[in-house]
Amino acid sequence: MSSPHRFPTPVEVKGRAACMCTHGRACTSVAPGHAMHLIQARLIAATPREWTDAIVASVAGEVTVLHTLDGTRVDVWSASPIEGLEPGAPVALHARHHALAVGRTRANIAVL
Repeated sequence: MSSPHRFPTPVEVKGRAACMCTHGRACTSVAPGHAMHLIQARLIAATPREWTDAIVASVAGEVTVLHTLDGTRVDVWSASPIEGLEPGAPVALHARHHALAVGRTRANIAVL
């Protein structure tokens, strides 16, 4: 039995999306590492075989170091903190659609 998916609300997209992360407000940019767009959330939900399991090695500010189960190191960046992201935590990485899953939380990330 699968649990129902809860999609995030759509991000308001303007002609010129601006990063509001530095101002402490909700980010309107949907570039990798910023806010997750509804279409991105649907793409990652539609491609479940592209997730790669990993373990968080370290979190230093906006940069997180992951190690996949085959030992590959992956550095990712997120403009805002991701809930539940701490060293030793199991996560899933969706490299094609630049997303990170931590439990039920999905975040838009940039692979460095």
